Amino acid sequence: MSGIRLRHLMSRVARLEKMGSGLIDLQGVDLSKRDLKGKNFSKTDLMGADLSGADLTDATIRESVLIHAKLSNAILVSADMGESILTGAKLRGANLTEARAVGSKFADAHMVEANLTLATLSKSSFEGADLSQAT
Repeated sequence: MSGIRLRHLMSRVARLEKMGSGLIDLQGVDLSKRDLKGKNFSKTDLMGADLSGADLTDATIRESVLIHAKLSNAILVSADMGESILTGAKLRGANLTEARAVGSKFADAHMVEANLTLATLSKSSFEGADLSQAT
């Protein structure tokens, strides 16, 4: 995805957010290896999206749907992911240092080797999640 297309996509997200309509639909979008620092993906449907290797430092991803999203090796340092659904998400090697994911659902998520150092995960659920070698 070119820089122009990414700017267009983020502009669309901002417009839809202002309209206050339900979830913003970005199902299956490929944002892998993108610089998405500080971007707002609140109330966004990212089901099946590819965010692997993306830098989401300080991003806001609250009340969003990331079912089966690919977040392997994503940088989620200080990201706010509260009340999001990450069922079956692939987070292998993801860096969630100081991330806030209060009340999020990580059921069946693949979190092998994920870095959860100082992450705030209270009221979150991890039923069936693979947290082997996570720190």
